[in-house]
Amino acid sequence: MSAPPGVILAGGLATRMGGGDKGLLSLGGQTLLSRVIDRLAPQVSGIALNANGDPARFESYGLPVLADSIDGFAGPLAGVLAGLDWAAEQGADAIVTAAADTPFFPADLVDRLQQAGQGMAAPLVLAATPDARRGQVRHPTFGLWPVSLRADLRQALNDGLRKVVLWTERHGGRDAVFPVGDTDPFFNVNTPDDLARAGQMHEALR
Repeated sequence: MSAPPGVILAGGLATRMGGGDKGLLSLGGQTLLSRVIDRLAPQVSGIALNANGDPARFESYGLPVLADSIDGFAGPLAGVLAGLDWAAEQGADAIVTAAADTPFFPADLVDRLQQAGQGMAAPLVLAATPDARRGQVRHPTFGLWPVSLRADLRQALNDGLRKVVLWTERHGGRDAVFPVGDTDPFFNVNTPDDLARAGQMHEALR
């Protein structure tokens, strides 16, 4: 299976961090975004960054910066759509997304997503982890998304849909279940306390 392009989702408002770009926060001497790029790059054919506002603040990363085409900070699905539009221009059939605030995601993310999507006419797969209480938890910023559904996604967003899972279930989306060891691979940084915990996790993993 050929590697798809990757899109890092960094278009959120980061309200619980007091605003700004969470991806530019430092963790162990590197930004969160740098760590996500390093983890994603070996798994994909190329990377773009979904972010809104002045793209110049990301210039040092040397990535295409894709703004949402849907107004009003419509959530991760708007970033997925921006990525699908970019991928269509590259002639790609699909993209894999990763969040800019989740530095420990699996090194086999793309492989597992692609395996879970085998046999689907339009592979649409979200990452998930087992949870003793809830059974399974989906991580909607980590997924495999088919370019062929971008027109449908654009219409859904224009109609006001914002919840990722509502749209993926509409199209028979599947889950790729990832094991959870000592640390949650999809732990993400939402608050200053989360950043401190991520620092502890980073030290433990060194």
